[in-house]
Amino acid sequence: MKAYLSTSILALSLLLSGCFGNSDTSRNDNQISNKNLENSMDSQESTGSSKVRIKTIHGDIIFKFLPKYAPNTVARIKELINEDFYNGLTFHRVIPGFVAQGGDPKGNGSGGSGTKLKAEFSNEIKHKKGSVAMARSSDPDSADSQFYISYGPQPHLDGKYTIFGEVIEGMDVAEKLKVGDKMILVTLE
Repeated sequence: MKAYLSTSILALSLLLSGCFGNSDTSRNDNQISNKNLENSMDSQESTGSSKVRIKTIHGDIIFKFLPKYAPNTVARIKELINEDFYNGLTFHRVIPGFVAQGGDPKGNGSGGSGTKLKAEFSNEIKHKKGSVAMARSSDPDSADSQFYISYGPQPHLDGKYTIFGEVIEGMDVAEKLKVGDKMILVTLE
């Protein structure tokens, strides 16, 4: 009887430890699975849509985001692109040797999306040929949807405007822009 009782207790304890062990393993597997999903989503967010393609009549301009310097601005620009906000808008200001500016639904430099952005100025990054930055009024926190592509170094703008991207392909296309040229299609890549 003692042997039968000992065997029954041993079997029951093995059964219970197996159940709890599997449960813990399942929980750990789910945690690992969820962690992998989160990492995959983070990776997709940072690499899957880390670039912007602007299709123009002159060709395509591709710039990469610089979220290290302007994470909130990058997030907002992605939202606007996902809403097709920029499609069909014009470059309303083009000054050779200085900038090409667009992103105003009014087409004259006075409009925007209706959401002001807090400035994300950085002394770590400087304006250079191909820098993509937010246009704004005299109020540092007035940037909205308008942005510009710099045609060269602009040291007088450094630390005063939010730089959120840099052209990696099509700078020659950007330099062909004229006032009124449209952003035919703006997409994330």
